[in-house]
Amino acid sequence: MRLTSFHPPVINIVLGTFYRHHPGSSSIHPNPALFTNLNFTLPSTAEPSTNWYVVGPSLSGKTTFLKLLRGEHICHPPAARSYPYLSTDAVPHRLRVPEKAIQYVGFNNDGLSSSVTTSAYLSARYESKRENTDFSLRDFLLGNTELNPLKRSLEDELKPRFFNQVVRDLQLTQLLDLPLTFLSNGQGRRARIARALLSRPEVLLLDEPFMGLDPPTVAALSPLLHGLANTANPRLVLSARPQDPIPEWITHMVYLRGDCQIGAIGEKEAVLEKLRQYVRQVWNGKSKEEENLPVHNLVHLGRTLTAEGIEGEPLMGEEALKSSEPPIIHDTSVSRNIGEPLVEMDGCKIQYRGKVALGNWVEEIDGKKKEGLVWTVRRGERWGIFGPNGSGKTTIVSLICSDHPQTYSLPIKLFGRSRLPEVGSDQLPLTFWDIQARIGHSSPEIHQHMPRNLTVRQVIANAWADTFRSKAVLDEQAKEKVEACLRWFEAELNPAHVGAPKPKPGSDVQKSSDLQWADHYMFGELSFSAQRVALFLRAIVKNPDIVVLDEACSGMDDGVRNRCLLFLEYGEKKTYEKHDDGSETVVESDASKSGTVKVGGLNDKQALICISHIREEIPDCIREWICLPEANSGRPARFGVSETPLGRDEKSWRQIWGM
Repeated sequence: MRLTSFHPPVINIVLGTFYRHHPGSSSIHPNPALFTNLNFTLPSTAEPSTNWYVVGPSLSGKTTFLKLLRGEHICHPPAARSYPYLSTDAVPHRLRVPEKAIQYVGFNNDGLSSSVTTSAYLSARYESKRENTDFSLRDFLLGNTELNPLKRSLEDELKPRFFNQVVRDLQLTQLLDLPLTFLSNGQGRRARIARALLSRPEVLLLDEPFMGLDPPTVAALSPLLHGLANTANPRLVLSARPQDPIPEWITHMVYLRGDCQIGAIGEKEAVLEKLRQYVRQVWNGKSKEEENLPVHNLVHLGRTLTAEGIEGEPLMGEEALKSSEPPIIHDTSVSRNIGEPLVEMDGCKIQYRGKVALGNWVEEIDGKKKEGLVWTVRRGERWGIFGPNGSGKTTIVSLICSDHPQTYSLPIKLFGRSRLPEVGSDQLPLTFWDIQARIGHSSPEIHQHMPRNLTVRQVIANAWADTFRSKAVLDEQAKEKVEACLRWFEAELNPAHVGAPKPKPGSDVQKSSDLQWADHYMFGELSFSAQRVALFLRAIVKNPDIVVLDEACSGMDDGVRNRCLLFLEYGEKKTYEKHDDGSETVVESDASKSGTVKVGGLNDKQALICISHIREEIPDCIREWICLPEANSGRPARFGVSETPLGRDEKSWRQIWGM
């Protein structure tokens, strides 16, 4: 009898239940059982192909699931989780423990690495002065981010050929000598993936790797990950939101419920079919929709990501998806009056030591050739800024918010005034504090710099503070606005609210809700999605003259995102009403009916500037748009006006991106 060779799995979980704290300990924080009786196996061989995709809405536990795979969180019983393959001779000694062999790459805006010193303030990334701790991308990838590094062992030495291949595949070659703080959000994501690959782990856990990347980069990154998965070098486990496309090379899926439990697990097609049957039964009235398995999340699931882009239909087809989308609201009571200019750029060109980062083009305007970006934003306008990663979108935001030092030397006017005294003018120039007080801003950079030890209430109230750590000065009206936001979004912001009955926004039950949790939970204790909601509210609660949302909804699932975008436009005046079949309609809120609205939506005195790579994250009110070209391509920026909401118009969206 011929014996077949046995290859033990890398990760093997059999009927394991997990806890954030020991189930027998006393804790002030909730400690529910996570992923009860979980069965999960990750093979050590490349054949047959086993590529896992963990999908779930906000607060479903995607990050928790990935981290328990590498040994984090309490497992009960302890023997239910094991790593047999790591004990074999096929694994190098340095990778014999899960913490080393299984690398987690998250994109939670805590900086590119905990060992790398981040800038102390937003302007630092644009300044010419460099500190000893302003490490380059090359230093970051090679692990040279300590002032007194230890000598590396021969086993840890990187081969130049392998380094060059990873850098080339992730399109980082031209960025190697740049300081980390110079990288855009999308470039920083690619850098984190590259650093994890260079550590040559057995397993790589990528937490929402496509979030924040432009469509062409997403289409290019998927084949690269496919190549790694095919050779099991390393083995990959990815997580994603329901609305994210599924890479065509994925073979197995885990769909998570909203209460950190498994909704479906197994081969991809079997999981999709099980979820499809569930949706069909809810729609036919044969089954009641489960609170932690909402249908509106599932109908977005199922599109395929190929090397050519996003293809195929969602779970229940395009028509079902369109019918599930919230209706476009035309509020005749709100006029769209275009007022005076708030931002005027008359030929802006940003360059560092001869290298142009924005405005490297010449175009003809009113019969005259003009170099650089020419752009005007007026009161009442709703702008979308688009373009590939590294094209200068965030640089434009830094000019508007006056975080960029070159704001002083460029032909820019903010609120009709210059940053420097004008010859023959009695008008004083705007100060940095004048500008910051009139702009609400949410972005990955704000997320990175927001102190983690502020309470949830303090983060939203920070809209009335001069700096991140200074004390906010609020009058009674401001306090009422903050409390209204906390009540309206308690389900999204309160970690202890998961699984609790959700009061209707604006109802008497919600008004009487105790807000002690907002003073108890710290910003750093919230999930990534909840942190983004808090920063979104901080940007809009004050009704500033300019609202800047730079990837503000990135990381939210579609339900949370839709509630935020509705709140952006209408505040407490409108809300979603859920029906038995899982569908939702927009209705007038109880707060509006009773005349107790504290936070209204955007008005015609405000301008909105939105940046996103995801069509669904564009507010319905966006009409004007600007698309920046690839950096140093020489092509000018393109401008346009959409007749329909960009978030609903696939054709216009593809035209903007040239796809």
